[in-house]
Amino acid sequence: MHAMSLNAPSPAQVGDALDALERALQDERRALIDNDAEALLSSTQAKIVALRCAETLQPGQAEAPRVTALSELNRANGILLARRRREVSWALRHLGRVESSGVYDAGGHAGMRPQSRCLGVG
Repeated sequence: MHAMSLNAPSPAQVGDALDALERALQDERRALIDNDAEALLSSTQAKIVALRCAETLQPGQAEAPRVTALSELNRANGILLARRRREVSWALRHLGRVESSGVYDAGGHAGMRPQSRCLGVG
């Protein structure tokens, strides 16, 4: 039984990991709302680190509602991120900026030359 307790995470370890994940998700949300690219990159890195830590701990049934809530927050952030991406694409199109796209050969392999296409009108 003693060996089993060495492998099981303590409630404090699980709580700390979930707290770190929640902070990272809240920071990510704030960065998305504030359109702060640097804060978004920083919070995304913190989220990845927190997720890796939380995944190794395998939270039990008691934490299931909290994990579900964090999952929902992550999905909501994903929706915000998709909205920001659409806004940026729209702005680039209307500013007449150019977007690069990859070129594929007949075998489906990526080509060496990037191809440009104009996103703006006129």
